[in-house]
Amino acid sequence: MPAPTLNREILRLAVPALGALVAEPLFLIVDAALVGHLGVVPLAGLGIASAVLQTIVGLMVFLAYSTTPAVARRFGAGAHADAVRAGIDGLWLALGLGTVLAVAGSLLTPWLVRVFAAHAAVAEQAVVYLQLSMWGLPAMLIVFAATGLLRGMQDTVTPLWIAGIGFALNALLNLVFIYGFGWGIAGSAAGTVVAQWAMVGAYAFVVGTLARRHAASLRPQRDGLRTSARAGGWLFLRTVSLRIALLATVFVATGLGTDELAGWQVAFTIFSTAAFALDALAIAAQALVGRGLGAGDEPFVRRVLGRTVAWGVWFGVLVGAVIGGLSGVIGILFTGSAAVAALVQPALVVLAVAQPVCAIVFVLDGVLIGAGDARYLAIAGCLNLVPYVPALLIVALVHPTDAVGLMWLAVCFFGVYMLARFATLGWRVRRPEWLTAGA
Repeated sequence: MPAPTLNREILRLAVPALGALVAEPLFLIVDAALVGHLGVVPLAGLGIASAVLQTIVGLMVFLAYSTTPAVARRFGAGAHADAVRAGIDGLWLALGLGTVLAVAGSLLTPWLVRVFAAHAAVAEQAVVYLQLSMWGLPAMLIVFAATGLLRGMQDTVTPLWIAGIGFALNALLNLVFIYGFGWGIAGSAAGTVVAQWAMVGAYAFVVGTLARRHAASLRPQRDGLRTSARAGGWLFLRTVSLRIALLATVFVATGLGTDELAGWQVAFTIFSTAAFALDALAIAAQALVGRGLGAGDEPFVRRVLGRTVAWGVWFGVLVGAVIGGLSGVIGILFTGSAAVAALVQPALVVLAVAQPVCAIVFVLDGVLIGAGDARYLAIAGCLNLVPYVPALLIVALVHPTDAVGLMWLAVCFFGVYMLARFATLGWRVRRPEWLTAGA
């Protein structure tokens, strides 16, 4: 395949994927903006509820990541009916997990909110929002799995359209429910849940059309469910290791001081923003690698690996240069405080230098997910914590403060942790074991 064609293939998948990824945080922004006009107490309650929901949803994202390679391999092998069936099995698994989480989460909501030890008025608002939102969890997980199905079928445009329509519907319903009906924070939760289930309806139509076109059964298959659960279980462990690293970092930042914690939030927000574009590139790599391995075309897979890594490096260099150049003013843009800007600048410089490494890590992660190398990713996730946790403990014990403390925390995360991920992922792609061809 000539190089320009491969470039177009990557862009065809990555650009719509980026749009769909951006739609997800827009849900949260709209909720925060509309609830914020109700007052500080409802907004604080939303903050607690969102923290719980994002943790649950973040752990369940494996439903998309496990479905994509399973579908893409079969698609690449020309077994389109089997590809659709594999995706449908992922949808049934998502429905089952989502239902269990919704029931358990609704019952446990008061306890989950009490963990945050908030004031009574704030806790009351958090319980109202969270208890209603739990009934949207099955819809969110089905959307994950359906998105993975379509990505595996080399379609990232349809998820973009559904995410965009869902975002617009969410904003409209929240406005009507909160202010038109006077439901307050409950209106925000209800609007979001209705929008999520509407997205499920759209996906049900799309998947039903695919099933009819390829004569694929809509019934769950026991073997398919077992395979999805096994791959998803390994990716769940991988995600847990990432969450442990993030939470441990926040814990140490909290111990350094309030200003340092605020500074870390600024630095991590910039890191997360840059990661959106890289996630889109990783999604393209997942779909193309899965398709190539399903077709038994190892040279194509190698070209995808080389091209997406090269794009990631150039993007990392570009973004790193921008972050480094703006490192002195980013803190002011976030807080309006020159003191915070000075506090966070050294940490942002560390992030800027580390951006090319971060970019390679995101892309390699996507390549190995696309190859279905879930077991290794889970093991590597645990290994990455081996050097990182001691490094964090050293920072916590030495307890440097101000800009120096925040800089060393950034060195730990963007240096030690990301380099550990770079080493474990880089070692894997240089070996042949992940290149397992066939549907």
